[in-house]
Amino acid sequence: MEIKRIKTGNVNCYLMVHGRAAILVDTGRRKHRVKVLEACREYHVTLIVLTHGHVDHAQNAAFLSERLQVPIAMHRADLALLEDNRSQVLTADTFLGKQVLEASLKLFQTEKIPSFSPRFFLEEGDILDAWGVPAKVIELPGHTRGSIGFDTGEHLLVGDALMNMFHHPCATLLFHNEEAMLGSAARIGDMGRRTIWFGHGKQARNRRWVR
Repeated sequence: MEIKRIKTGNVNCYLMVHGRAAILVDTGRRKHRVKVLEACREYHVTLIVLTHGHVDHAQNAAFLSERLQVPIAMHRADLALLEDNRSQVLTADTFLGKQVLEASLKLFQTEKIPSFSPRFFLEEGDILDAWGVPAKVIELPGHTRGSIGFDTGEHLLVGDALMNMFHHPCATLLFHNEEAMLGSAARIGDMGRRTIWFGHGKQARNRRWVR
């Protein structure tokens, strides 16, 4: 199993690659859609999965689904975010977090997600073997209600459950539910040796995650 990082501004999309088959994890913003599409063209992409429903991760889902002729999957709890990213209130309690929150709220107000209907809803324990990639879905709520990640055994893709934006990795700076966010960060820390791939920032080895 290989993980191919597609850097789109300050947001990461990923290809989970197994042989020639690949699953695209997150899709980035509109201005990066050609870059993501070209990266996907190198593989046989079978599915698009979204770690959560925020615009910076989901804005190109409809475009890429149509161009690649593949379905989209996500957690049902984030479905309302596709219509309005403000439908789940976010909070931040650090200086950096409040700066990121301000920028995020502006983005949520000015940019929308082109309409699409997920064909599949994912939940804890689902296996993606049917799409050619042996990865398991794990639920990582807190940043949003429906935040999910993908465990390959060696790699763990966590979306925005954790971030690596400023100097060192940490639990997410923005959260809808603080208790759930802390629980998800602790769960990841308890999963043992993995390479962690973040929605924002470079990958890192697993550790105990703090705020």
